[in-house]
Amino acid sequence: MKFCSNCAEPVSKKIPEGDDRPRYICTSCDTIHYQNPRMVVGVVVAEEDQVLLCRRAIEPRKGFWTLPAGFMENGETSLSGALRETWEEARAEVDSPQLYRVFELPYINQVYILYLGLLRAGNYAAGPESLEVKLFKEADIPWTELAFPIVTDTLTEYFGDRKTAVFPVRISEVEPHWHRQKA
Repeated sequence: MKFCSNCAEPVSKKIPEGDDRPRYICTSCDTIHYQNPRMVVGVVVAEEDQVLLCRRAIEPRKGFWTLPAGFMENGETSLSGALRETWEEARAEVDSPQLYRVFELPYINQVYILYLGLLRAGNYAAGPESLEVKLFKEADIPWTELAFPIVTDTLTEYFGDRKTAVFPVRISEVEPHWHRQKA
């Protein structure tokens, strides 16, 4: 950030009085510009022994498969955003959504909130951000073509949970891939 969104004057990064971390502060109007994590919301859409995946039509990872998910908008709950993203990317509606998975990625300032739900009426189609949308059984998932490690982790956990019919809510912090390789 270089300029204040309030008055367009330059900002500087310093710790405001009473705070404990550096923030962008306008050098003219003293507005403090807080930067907070971005929320990514989505749904693991299930139908019997299959899950719905979308082949991305946009970067990053264009052409790779993912769960229907995207950035939460202002004025939405995490669930309403997840259902909106599922409609936008997969033209799918979901019944019985329940919180399923939370991933915290502090190194890129993101939090992923994923719900688990049932595909309503078997209807789905590619939305504008998807090249293709398809239901996959576990054995048919293109594991090497998944867009993000979070998708791989979530699908692995989901198919494991299906075996016990217990779907616990899991919350975990994700370390950067370069840190995972060193461990």
